[in-house]
Amino acid sequence: MVAFLLGAALSYFIGSIPTAYVYGKWTRGIDIRGHGSGNIGATNTFRVLGKGPGIFVLICDILKGIVAVVGVAMILNISGAFARAGLGLAAVAGHNWTIFLNFKGGKGIATSLGVLIGLAISFPALWPALGLTLFLWGVVFFMSGYVSLASMVAAVGLPVFVLAFHLSSELMVLSAILCILVIIRHKSNITRLLCGTENRVRFGKK
Repeated sequence: MVAFLLGAALSYFIGSIPTAYVYGKWTRGIDIRGHGSGNIGATNTFRVLGKGPGIFVLICDILKGIVAVVGVAMILNISGAFARAGLGLAAVAGHNWTIFLNFKGGKGIATSLGVLIGLAISFPALWPALGLTLFLWGVVFFMSGYVSLASMVAAVGLPVFVLAFHLSSELMVLSAILCILVIIRHKSNITRLLCGTENRVRFGKK
């Protein structure tokens, strides 16, 4: 229990690192929260700073989830799907409510993906459900052009796929919690989607 609590605290700290904010400050001298959607995630980084910075932030945010589930668990000798899922949730919580920015963070999509990748590395049975979730995200995104809509649909699809493949109850609970967190963090996007004012990627146009 002591090891798990220490791991959860460390995972939260890792998840709290505001990659987009730090990148914007160090390389461009701007606070990304004052530009675009104001979000400190990879999507807003793409929109404000460009493709290269967006990819960099995306990879870093994914790595936060992987490091929490694989690295922290390995260092502290934490095993079991339930315990590792707890570390992953702590990392996502850190990204969503970062201690470094008055507990105001991103929406947790990339870090959640990292958590799922980390769990799939340790529990390979998760790979098919994760692959279908990513495929669903891609289909919705390329059909609609809305990153937010694709993320929410994929989040809803995740627990469905986990259930369909008869995965462990621990992974089922994790997928349900991640789904709920994604929907909660996208409340403003839902409002904009309903009003037709949500930012949309228009393929083939600058």
